[in-house]
Amino acid sequence: MARYRGPVEKIERRLGVSLALKGERRLAGKSAIDKRPFAPGQHGQAHSKISEYGTQLREKQKAKFMYGLSEKQFSRLFAEAARRDGNTGSLLISLLEQRLDNVVYRMGFATTRRFARQLVTHGHILVDGKRVDIPSYSVKAGQKIEVIERSKNNPQIVKAVELTNQTGIAAWVDVEKDKKFGIFTRIPDREEVVIPVEERYIVELYSK
Repeated sequence: MARYRGPVEKIERRLGVSLALKGERRLAGKSAIDKRPFAPGQHGQAHSKISEYGTQLREKQKAKFMYGLSEKQFSRLFAEAARRDGNTGSLLISLLEQRLDNVVYRMGFATTRRFARQLVTHGHILVDGKRVDIPSYSVKAGQKIEVIERSKNNPQIVKAVELTNQTGIAAWVDVEKDKKFGIFTRIPDREEVVIPVEERYIVELYSK
């Protein structure tokens, strides 16, 4: 299944939670989930009991859509987490957080992960001084992430950095806002990653 490219706010309404898919609209309280906090469609406001499988699937969808992964990409990442020693759910979140597009987003160079992914694929991002155009590239602790020189005055990037004064920047990155670069200082602990996802249900889903 390909990555979802449709109206992202419909996804948030269907899942009943903000997934940070709209940057400035969300910060301004203008996102669809704020205005209409119920599922889209004729029966969107109807209440129905969700099955155990439905709960597990919903949590996977939250993570998949939030980080912008296709079904195949997400399954591969989960398989990688399952192969490693430790808590599979926490390892999954760590792997998601290490994706280059997510790190660009966490550093405040983009208001959404979708825009961060575009910056990476279009060649606007350097990793340790070398251009990397693969959004799924796994960033290691200590690596330097930088916006290329000709893009540092891009209005969308400048605006995104300005908005970090309102939103803050993740504790596991060290960013020089004026110079548009940062260091991925460490892999965050699960407790630090504040996302509306309960990964234990994802583990249960894949364990069947």
